[in-house]
Amino acid sequence: MSESPSLPDTAQARAMLAGQGAELARHAPFSAMTPSQVSQFIEAAQPRRFTSGAVVLQPADGPVQALLLVREGSITGSHGLADTAGPFEYVAGDLFPVGAVLGQRAVTATYTANDDSLCLALPAAEVQRLAAASPAFADFLNRRVMDFLALSKRALQRSGTAHALDARLSSLPRKQSLTCSPATPLAQALAAMHERGVGSVLVTDDAASPLGILTRHDILGRVTLPQRALTTPIAEVMSTPLQTLTTEHTLQDAALVMARHGIRHLPVTEGGRVVNIVSERDLFALQRLSLKQLSTQIRAAPDVDTLRHLAGEIRALARNLLGQGVQARQTTELISHLNDVLTERLVLMLAARRGMDMGQACWLAFGSEGRGEQTVATDQDNGLVFASRDPATDRPQWLALARDVNEALDACGYPLCKGQVMASNPECCLTADEWHARFSHWIEHGAPEDLLKASIYFDLRPLCGNAALAQALQAMPAREAARVPRFLKQLAGNTLRYRVPLNWRGAFETQTVDGREMLDLKLHGTAIFVDAARLFALAQGLPVLGTRARLEAAAPGMRVAAREGEAWVSAFEFLQGLRLRVQVAEDGEGAAPAGNPNMIEVATLDDIERSILKEAMRVARRLLQRVELDYGR
Repeated sequence: MSESPSLPDTAQARAMLAGQGAELARHAPFSAMTPSQVSQFIEAAQPRRFTSGAVVLQPADGPVQALLLVREGSITGSHGLADTAGPFEYVAGDLFPVGAVLGQRAVTATYTANDDSLCLALPAAEVQRLAAASPAFADFLNRRVMDFLALSKRALQRSGTAHALDARLSSLPRKQSLTCSPATPLAQALAAMHERGVGSVLVTDDAASPLGILTRHDILGRVTLPQRALTTPIAEVMSTPLQTLTTEHTLQDAALVMARHGIRHLPVTEGGRVVNIVSERDLFALQRLSLKQLSTQIRAAPDVDTLRHLAGEIRALARNLLGQGVQARQTTELISHLNDVLTERLVLMLAARRGMDMGQACWLAFGSEGRGEQTVATDQDNGLVFASRDPATDRPQWLALARDVNEALDACGYPLCKGQVMASNPECCLTADEWHARFSHWIEHGAPEDLLKASIYFDLRPLCGNAALAQALQAMPAREAARVPRFLKQLAGNTLRYRVPLNWRGAFETQTVDGREMLDLKLHGTAIFVDAARLFALAQGLPVLGTRARLEAAAPGMRVAAREGEAWVSAFEFLQGLRLRVQVAEDGEGAAPAGNPNMIEVATLDDIERSILKEAMRVARRLLQRVELDYGR
């Protein structure tokens, strides 16, 4: 270990550092440790100063004797493992080299001070002692990369009372549901509802399996207006078939089922028996806006002006969800679902005005909407498939409808696609046979423009109309692409054109926009994961949509370690979360420049967020290296 020959008085340095516990607490893992544990670190650590260019650690030094915490300046590791993972920079608050200290081995890279730097060196024996006293410190050491990425949940949460929609329904407190048999008279069931002060009664069989439900909202239409006698068995007026979920499903699953089916109560079963009932109030008690209510309003909207207002409510809901700490995956799924509902309403409403039968066509979603990953700032990527024996004759009327829909979506805040990936473009308004021919041409020829189109159109999902027209088309890329290795190699080449914004020292490589240092979170972040996931899924013939689902499905077939696959997903979702945060920002702090809603000003991130972002970018770099090794050679 090479140090500066001239060191300041160490006692004075120690005194200066002893009072900096609060400063250390801004960084992981100290932010999760008790003040006494932070003090234990400071008291046991030795200050080390390094002049600019000095070698801090190198393989020739032998087994590492101390864990280093950067306090001032920055340190870059290069060579060794850095040749495959790229150089990496450690700045104030970073600990290194964790793996070498825990393994009692020499480092594999050479660490050099970029400028005059101050570190705290915690002897290896003290590392073990502190790890025994602090579970947070021990967990950080054992799972450093995954801990950084897991911190993204807390870094993006701005409220301590947030719902974690990825929690299982089994985590909800169990309520004693009001149940009755199918033969129960209405009078008895309604009296029980009134006495208990509940809004629903479940109808179950002798084995406690759910058969149906009667809610307070059903009574007017099913009992009062039809003037049903109160002696009527409840089985004659209950809602059936009944939507249910099991305790293994998540709160996110429940939210989507409620929105899609327009219901407010959802029985939860375990082993076929009802064990709980979850209400919309349970899921969104902290929200100003109701997901189900908004879905209902969109479906009932009489005109484009009303839908334009409700599109603004979708963006307000996204802002509210993020403010409550709902994660990026759940938020983008909910945004995509509500955008689906709005688009479906527009298509059906405008088709009815033109007297056209959507049973003869299907509206298609491509790109991020096809994957269910729409953020707030999103343009249109859509198309149309229609049934026809004479396409040249029938196409103009479908193009006219598509033009109406595209213009209405634009009025609702979903800009027209600059690349013309819209159903009003004749190239995107085709019969099933024409679409198949187009997809086959892209796979067989793979010209540069074909690869760009494939990266958009192959993320295909039927949205409205006759879904059967699109089913074979949706399955085609996964079935055909794996048979053409040249096409996969070309897709890989497209993916490898992306650049991770970390420089040779491992520091952020920003671009200056209006005097601010910015990063493009899409172009240099999420797009890497999206394209790599698509490539992996097509190569294995996996008919799955969504970047997370593709990464999770493809990893086992690639013999990827579970933690590496988890890191892919965590990094992608953290980047998505940052994109959403910028797009819904109301106070303008760190707002993206005009024309690019995916750019973030690095200075607006706190220390933990910067650490997580840097870790996510390192994961992206390793992902590109895997693409290069598997397909680029």
